[in-house]
Amino acid sequence: MVQIDDKLISLEVFEEQFVCDLNACKGACCVEGDAGAPLTDEETTIIEKEYQKVKPFLRPEGIKAIEEQGTFMKDEDGDWVTPLIEGKECAYTLFDERGTAMCGIEKAWQANETSFRKPVSCHLYPIRTKRYKEFEAVNYERWNICGAACTLGKELKVPVYRFAKDALIRKYGVEWFDALEEAAEELLKMRHNK
Repeated sequence: MVQIDDKLISLEVFEEQFVCDLNACKGACCVEGDAGAPLTDEETTIIEKEYQKVKPFLRPEGIKAIEEQGTFMKDEDGDWVTPLIEGKECAYTLFDERGTAMCGIEKAWQANETSFRKPVSCHLYPIRTKRYKEFEAVNYERWNICGAACTLGKELKVPVYRFAKDALIRKYGVEWFDALEEAAEELLKMRHNK
């Protein structure tokens, strides 16, 4: 593990390689799983406030799920998440002509209709964070639906932390990410000196 401020970063964030391959997975992370996207307390307020701006970009079944369940909800663990459509995909999910899932919130952001890009948990993926009393854990999450992303990451030689650079900067800031890159360089030197 590497520590930067009160964040403990798993070595896998530096060592594993990953680049989303939407042609292969079709955005399965928006569809698979047993709960919606994790949300922070702050994001629940933002989503509620921005919903009317995002709504025109959503599918009718997504709008129905949101209007029945709310713009966010608590999962079985008591954490805030996005609602699901009939227990399947996130209610904010859209599909393109090839059947690839994409985020309706991000679509509204791309159209400059909202300043909220999408839940940071989605933006960070495959990195997952968890806040504890004394520290925040920053881990790489393995999921079988991302096999093609691991293969592409290895081909392109892109470590997880570099793939998630924009999201990590969004969450922790540029200075923190610069410290992360320095730590990655130190780890690389240590590995070469063995």
